[in-house]
Amino acid sequence: MKFRDKLIRFMSGRYGGDQLNQALIWICIAVAVLNLFFHSWVLYILGYALLIWMVFRMLSRNVYKRAEENRKFLRIWGRVKGFFVLQRNRIRDYKTHIYRTCPHCYAALRFAKRGGNAKKAEVTCPRCGKQFTIRL
Repeated sequence: MKFRDKLIRFMSGRYGGDQLNQALIWICIAVAVLNLFFHSWVLYILGYALLIWMVFRMLSRNVYKRAEENRKFLRIWGRVKGFFVLQRNRIRDYKTHIYRTCPHCYAALRFAKRGGNAKKAEVTCPRCGKQFTIRL
C-alpha cells in the first residue's frame, strides 16, 4: 500500500498513457523484432528514441500539449484505419454490392448490385444531398 500511495502521488498532475503511447509501444516492439533479424544500430537507436519519447509523454506535466498530440494522432489514425476498413468491406461485399464515390463530396457510397444488364441510376448522396448518375 505504501508504494502504491507514493506512485499515485508521483503520477498526480502527469499525463499518463493514451492511444499514441500504445501505438509507440507497438512500434517499439516491431522495431525490436526487426532488429533481431537485421542487427542494425539505426534500429537500435530508433527503438530507444521511441521508448524515451513514450516515457517523456507519460511523465509530462503539460497535459494540454500531450492531449493535442494525441488528438492529431487519432485524426491521422482514423483516416488510415478507415481506408483499410473500406477496402476490407469492398472485398467482403464484392458479390452483392458496388462502391462508388460521390463526385461532389467524395464520400464512399455503397449500392446493391442489380441483376441483368448494367443500367444507369440516379442516386442522391446521403452526406451532401446532391444527385448524380451512376452505372450499377
